[in-house]
Amino acid sequence: MTAAPGEKRFGEGDAHDFLELDALLSDEERLVRDTVRQFVGDRILPEVGDWFERGTFPKELGKEMGALGLLGMHLTGYECAGTSAVAYGLACLELEAGDSGARSFVSVQGSLAMFPIWRFGSEEQKQEWLPRMAAGEVIGCFGLTEPDSGSDPASMRTTARRDGSDWILNGTKMWITNGGIADVAIIWARTDGDSGTSGYAGFIVPTDTPGFTANDIPKKLSLRASVTSELVLDDVRLPDSLRLPEVATMRGPLSCLNEARYGILWGAMGAARACYEAALAYSKDRVQFGVPIASFQLTQRKLVEMMVRVNKGTLLALHLGRMKDEGRLTSAQVSFGKMDNVREALWVAREARSVLGANGITLEYPVIRHMNNLESVFTYEGTNEVHTLVLGQAITGLNAFT
Repeated sequence: MTAAPGEKRFGEGDAHDFLELDALLSDEERLVRDTVRQFVGDRILPEVGDWFERGTFPKELGKEMGALGLLGMHLTGYECAGTSAVAYGLACLELEAGDSGARSFVSVQGSLAMFPIWRFGSEEQKQEWLPRMAAGEVIGCFGLTEPDSGSDPASMRTTARRDGSDWILNGTKMWITNGGIADVAIIWARTDGDSGTSGYAGFIVPTDTPGFTANDIPKKLSLRASVTSELVLDDVRLPDSLRLPEVATMRGPLSCLNEARYGILWGAMGAARACYEAALAYSKDRVQFGVPIASFQLTQRKLVEMMVRVNKGTLLALHLGRMKDEGRLTSAQVSFGKMDNVREALWVAREARSVLGANGITLEYPVIRHMNNLESVFTYEGTNEVHTLVLGQAITGLNAFT
């Protein structure tokens, strides 16, 4: 049977965009995507295997990302790009197709360090910090998680007490991305309760403040092309002008995490796509028994399952992005995207590793790097279990956390 004009013949399909999601994007969104994809191809992919092996992340990339408008790109004003949520998501997808560490750097800078200043800071704080952070001249980190307080951040032990017109901070934060290269840290602490700000408070802490130290966490086997640190605050004295004035509850840091999770649900599909495409290309070139392994039924099943998951996850991310741009995306819906897209990405990475066989465990190919990284992504910004309970409460109205 002859295909009608414009109709695809049986068996035809774009292996890299099977559902033609590109057609759902605007010209501006495609430009953002293509610009970031080129940056990743030029500056990240040629070197990221070595960064991963050495356990380093080049701080100088911050200014290059700032020059592209990637830092705080979804924020408005203060020399931020003010892009749509979808454009920001596409940037996260392309960055994580390079490496989760690159996307984490941008997520932490924009959604966890800049966003709280933008949302809860004074006008003076915004003017002082945001333009320099958008340019990558000042690198930020976000101190919420503690050694004994991960999924239950409200149980944090870090304290902030009044001493005259100043605040004294004491405590330890753990698993802090960018901590060792940050110029400023957003630190969340319990307040003393007798100063009119009882509950929780956020502070802008320059990392050269006396009493502040950052100790990088060694021997990681995941997110190695990313700096992860312990932050120690030992009688850190700050003026009240460095306290975020518009927040006094846990809603503050949790809203920041929601912003970061939105970027993750996009980014995970970038890692998944990179693994799928590596497996697809390898299977066409790898010859066994005289034929490419892509011709084997079991290999084709693996490739199809990977392709379907990547396309579905990207479509989900795009749908949630459109909802966010329309102002109707809920935190539970973000949990839906983070939970499902990350677990699907991890499945794709593991399946891609099997297609590559022994070659799948080397850094010559990106798969094992993405697979190891996604083990961290599966846990951070809310574990898979926590997001499951968030969704359970959303559909039943019953809290299963306690």
